[in-house]
Amino acid sequence: MTDQTSTAGATSPLKQGPLKQGGALFPETSIDPDNPLLRIDSYKISHPAMGLPGATRTSAYIEARRDWDGIDTVAFFGLQVELAKMAGRVVTAERLAEAEPFLRAHGLRLHLEGWRRIVEVHGGRLPLRISALPEGTRTPIGVAQVRIENTDPTLWWLPSFFETRLLRAVWYPATVASLSAHMRGEIERRMRITEGDEPGAIDGAVFKLHDFGARGASSGETAALGGCSHLLSFSGSDTVEALVLARNIYGAAMAGYSIPATEHSVVTAWGESGECAFMEKLLDDHPSGLVACVSDSYDLMRAIRDYWGGALRDKVLARDGVLVVRPDSGEPTEIVPAAIEALMDAFGHATTPTGYRLLPPQVRVIQGDGIDRFSTPKVMDAMIARGLAIGNIAFGMGGGLLQKPNRDDFSYALKVSAIEVDGAWRDVWKDPKTAGGAKTSKRGRVAVVRDGPHGALRHARLDQIAACDDLLTPVFENGEILRISTLDEIRARLWPR
Repeated sequence: MTDQTSTAGATSPLKQGPLKQGGALFPETSIDPDNPLLRIDSYKISHPAMGLPGATRTSAYIEARRDWDGIDTVAFFGLQVELAKMAGRVVTAERLAEAEPFLRAHGLRLHLEGWRRIVEVHGGRLPLRISALPEGTRTPIGVAQVRIENTDPTLWWLPSFFETRLLRAVWYPATVASLSAHMRGEIERRMRITEGDEPGAIDGAVFKLHDFGARGASSGETAALGGCSHLLSFSGSDTVEALVLARNIYGAAMAGYSIPATEHSVVTAWGESGECAFMEKLLDDHPSGLVACVSDSYDLMRAIRDYWGGALRDKVLARDGVLVVRPDSGEPTEIVPAAIEALMDAFGHATTPTGYRLLPPQVRVIQGDGIDRFSTPKVMDAMIARGLAIGNIAFGMGGGLLQKPNRDDFSYALKVSAIEVDGAWRDVWKDPKTAGGAKTSKRGRVAVVRDGPHGALRHARLDQIAACDDLLTPVFENGEILRISTLDEIRARLWPR
């Protein structure tokens, strides 16, 4: 056969053996995508030449500058992932030799003297000191989460050079973590209404929002980082890449759980006339445990009334486990209550201590279609209005969890706030009149303090407090990670008992 990928006079890149350097199809001219000199915004390359005479150190910080439609605290998370990539000997003569001509062709010139110094004097380790709040800290808007400073006085420009990388390392996972924490709060509040406040009444909240977002994420890295952020507040996930990240970076042997579940194609392959037979086989193949089945392939209410609640009712009730029925179309605020009530017509219901109807333990519902931050509370409120307990339902969130969040949600920013010139620190800030104060940056070397043992976090200047009171503590210095948090520790900070 003729190789259809070949072109006249050229060899197909697919014939050149194993792919190298992140899957390059042209390995003979490929560039290392992990080269730290290239994981930047282009304009950073030109900044060393613009330095203030006598400058020796720069201090920068990362903060969320505004609330996100009512979410006014941020779950700080994710920095440790990037620090693991920045640790050790990351700047080499080979990487410098690779980056310099590439960037010159791009129209910019590297500050070779500075980068060679990192290679020769620092052994390729980044002379940075990064201080941060403990991951999992609930942080008010306008309170810094990270401070970055250079440790080599000849490399004042280095903290700002890594703005792109460090800001990206924080804003996305912290935004997803904050979204998931907000959703858990919304769910728990409503569970207390319908299930009561007795011990254990809301324990199931950690499985009420399942991560369905992997396929809708922009990349595997996005899915892993966002999915891991979700796992701070919930224990249900179908994003396997997130579980790998949680294990490798945060020491979680298994951070989340899933169950056997169908998709439309495995149901519809049996044809409309074979739908009930498929459902029966599903029950027979899974005589115990949880199993989920999408049930709207043809007619949701027929599937509930005639199949699950009719021909298969006795098998469902006889199982040592839970059948989770999944509607997947229609208006969620209408379909979810209707599906639950149809299941109650077939299987009956109990009443919670607060007077809400609850399906028998062998049957539950999960809604994944049309679920985001705003629709989920509406669905739960519609259930409450009809006397249905939140215990009947779980939710799956996809793009609304991992893909819709963006940097502007919390207006995340990294800004330089101080520069040392001739041995003395100077304030650095901006205050654009056209922004009406929305983009005014902080002045001086930033710090974070707590008002009292259990008080709120607030912003402070490092030169106006005792150093021991600063909650921004070093996590990275000169290429070495100084503090590592496990996922269990981070969960405990975010959700103290």
